[in-house]
Amino acid sequence: MLAGLMGFFAAGCSDATNTAPESSKDAFIDSVLSTLTLEDKAGEMTQLTLDMVCVKEGMNVDEPHRLDPEKLKHVLVDLRVGSILNCAGHAYTPEKWHELIGGIQDKATEKPSGIPVLYGIDAIHGPTYTTGGVLAPQQLGLAATWDTALVRKFAENAAQEVLASGIPWNFSPVLDVARDARWPRFWETFGESPRLVTDMGVAMVKGYQEGPSPIAACLKHYMGYSRPLSGKDRTPAWIPERQLREIFLPPFAAAVEAGAATVMVNSGETNGIPVHADRHILTDILRDELGFEGLVVTDWEDIRYLFKRHKVAADYKDAIEMAIHAGIDMSMVPTDTLFPVLLAELVREGRIAESRLDESVRRILSVKYDRGLFDTGGMPPSIEDYPDKASLEGTAARAALESMTLLKNEGQHAVYPDQPILPIGGTGRILVTGPTANSLNALNGGWTGTWQGRNPKYNTPGRPTAVESMREVFGADRIDLAELDMEFGQADIDAVTRSLHPRTTQCAVVFLGEMPYTEFKGNVETIELFQNQQDLVKAIHATDVPVIGVYVGGRPRTHSAIEPLLDAFLMAYLPGDYGARAIADVLSGDFNPSGRLPFTWPRHPSSHLTHDCKHTELNEGGFNPQYTFGSGLSYSPVQTTNLEILTGESANMGDTVTVEVTLQNTGDRSTTETVIVYSQDRVASITPSVDELAAYKQVVVPAGATSKVTLDVHTHNLGFIGRNNMYIVEPGYFGLRIQDQFAEFELIAP
Repeated sequence: MLAGLMGFFAAGCSDATNTAPESSKDAFIDSVLSTLTLEDKAGEMTQLTLDMVCVKEGMNVDEPHRLDPEKLKHVLVDLRVGSILNCAGHAYTPEKWHELIGGIQDKATEKPSGIPVLYGIDAIHGPTYTTGGVLAPQQLGLAATWDTALVRKFAENAAQEVLASGIPWNFSPVLDVARDARWPRFWETFGESPRLVTDMGVAMVKGYQEGPSPIAACLKHYMGYSRPLSGKDRTPAWIPERQLREIFLPPFAAAVEAGAATVMVNSGETNGIPVHADRHILTDILRDELGFEGLVVTDWEDIRYLFKRHKVAADYKDAIEMAIHAGIDMSMVPTDTLFPVLLAELVREGRIAESRLDESVRRILSVKYDRGLFDTGGMPPSIEDYPDKASLEGTAARAALESMTLLKNEGQHAVYPDQPILPIGGTGRILVTGPTANSLNALNGGWTGTWQGRNPKYNTPGRPTAVESMREVFGADRIDLAELDMEFGQADIDAVTRSLHPRTTQCAVVFLGEMPYTEFKGNVETIELFQNQQDLVKAIHATDVPVIGVYVGGRPRTHSAIEPLLDAFLMAYLPGDYGARAIADVLSGDFNPSGRLPFTWPRHPSSHLTHDCKHTELNEGGFNPQYTFGSGLSYSPVQTTNLEILTGESANMGDTVTVEVTLQNTGDRSTTETVIVYSQDRVASITPSVDELAAYKQVVVPAGATSKVTLDVHTHNLGFIGRNNMYIVEPGYFGLRIQDQFAEFELIAP
């Protein structure tokens, strides 16, 4: 059957991506769907992990990984499974990916339907499971660039490598809005601002889906996943619908509008209802309100969890019925073969209408059609066409540089006493220490080579650690390494301080932070910086050697006790394979830092406030962060003055308000300045936030130059979700702020 369908399709398809008119697509899918049996449909809605078709002993896949012909036949031919995901534990070379996916797709031709398999992967900061791939910063670091064009280019590049491995579906981007630094997936997000997450998310979706090698994006994790009450992964969230719509829905709504092909569902529960069983969220909002027509896939094992963990279903069969009626299209099963069997039984028993399966299968076939699988049979492209790595590295390296966020630079320079301690300069010796100083795993974080990103065996060959790049930039003869692991103790600290002397050591660069983790493996009881790292800073400070802190990690750890002891502090995030050189170039002054925090760094472990907190949270010193959202210094400061509203003291609903501000570079270097406009609704029917991100723009201000910059604030964006859970913009007075400059205008009702 497939050969005939491919002939029908080929006239409207180019290479691996469909460009045929919608009517041709509909006709093709109608034709395929009309031939499918109930078992075919149930199989299409099933996604299994690669482990399920590999040779293995017990739970362990044999090395080297290889397909098991009998398991492959059972999964694809007998059960007609429509999708495979993951990597069975670790990264592969492009050639190995071709071998595995080629074998899967070859066997798929023996399915009764002949429909190719839709393969998916978590390539969240580049091709994370392809050996030697170009790995950029994780999303939190990308957000710190405030550069949506750069993020889109990164996504285009990542798509090229992912597709070249034979994978047309990427479980990215994460559009969860990170409101609590305790949450272990904080680093996978674009930060705490719905506006910034929205802009970055849309840029990434367009990069994946509209670039030269388009792949299907997948929006994660729809929605409310990032605000569990306990701060721990997959624990209950309590989010009233008004806040759900105001904070967590906008990034998904915008990405759906931008054409995102697929959505992955929040694994947790919101207000006592597991999202995988919440028809209101999955159908009423996603389908009926947002108009999403694409594929909705579960997260890992989450239908089974409806009865195993959430206890809202009596058994697996009840859980399947519940999830399908809520709006699920595909189950990421991923490690049993019962799902398609039970789903077919539910239809035969009349508990699920076959027409409901038709809806889901149509969406699945649509994604396969759009990705050109019916034309290529899902087979990987020629290995000779794998993209040249050198052509992709520049974007990742640039993103790492632009993400670097200098948060403090107040210490006295050892060589030039009238200047801040950074950039380092001079010729003296530099002590490098701390547990993240000599680890490429620390620079990349989770989802790198392996799920947790901790196995150095799967690091990119040849990429340097931070200390290795410092040796290259400053000269090996200037760098003294006092290597420490995460469990170092007082004896190790004593050894470090014994090697120091103010006369011979110009400064100490202390690499702080965390080693890789993700999901529940990163759950913590406190976000305070590890005590041994604080003790290390105290001990070095006591020697009178200046201390430069570099934080490598995915969430802000509180360190108020030692922050005054740091002469400078650089936030490096999880900058990827090119992050080591970016850190060294900022410390040396070869690059003038331009990153800005995409979150609020708390001063105390119990503080979880954001930049858009409420006025009552300012009482009694309630909002007192270590560093505010948008913070970031450069080596050539830019002063902001003369904020003026060019469009006048009033505006009508629907107008665009244009503001102008003067920027003066007071230093001797060109600076990339991110100009951020915050708005304040003076009086509203729902308590307004102290600040809301209203607009931002990056401009380059040459050394010593003065320039005027204009930004537009759209009045439509000055609203909020009202008491009836509908978006509303109310007339009245609004403030605008850029740095310490304020202006005000009146918004007039029509």
